[in-house]
Amino acid sequence: MAVKTYTWISLWFLLSAPIIAWDVGYCFMRPRSMKGGDLHWIWAPYALYQEIDYVYGLPALQSGDGFTNAQSLLNVIETLMNLTYLYLAHVVQWPGATLVGFAAVVMTLSKTILYWAQEYYCGFCAVGHNKAWDLFTLWIIPNGLWIVVPAIIVYQFGKDLTESLNVASQQSSKIASSKKQ
Repeated sequence: MAVKTYTWISLWFLLSAPIIAWDVGYCFMRPRSMKGGDLHWIWAPYALYQEIDYVYGLPALQSGDGFTNAQSLLNVIETLMNLTYLYLAHVVQWPGATLVGFAAVVMTLSKTILYWAQEYYCGFCAVGHNKAWDLFTLWIIPNGLWIVVPAIIVYQFGKDLTESLNVASQQSSKIASSKKQ
């Protein structure tokens, strides 16, 4: 059975890779990447974001909070898996590529939900200082994309994997029936 690919999923995996690489660079290079750091020019928009989300700002860095870099490390693994999916699906055309993509996107979805749950369970300790509009436009919407899009991809890949398993099961039953005759 040929691997089913979707342009929108492939584009999400492809276009999110440089965005994630840029984000990982900011996190791993703190404090040099932060406002006032010698490399901040590369991550200039983070001057605002480090004030919106303290996980990316000075409070987390100064307290030695390891969550920021831990989630960045997972971002690296997820992105490598996304790129592996693209290679396996589009170059090698291996039917098992969907499973790699599914595993990667489940990681993305789970990690992002964990990120949001952390905020909820700490009483919005890293973003609760924001005005409602700023929180909505600069944190909820951009971070919400990393829940909504991966959730849709999980659904699509899950549907495709289930379909493949059903086809394989039917084929296995036909083979078993023909051997009995």
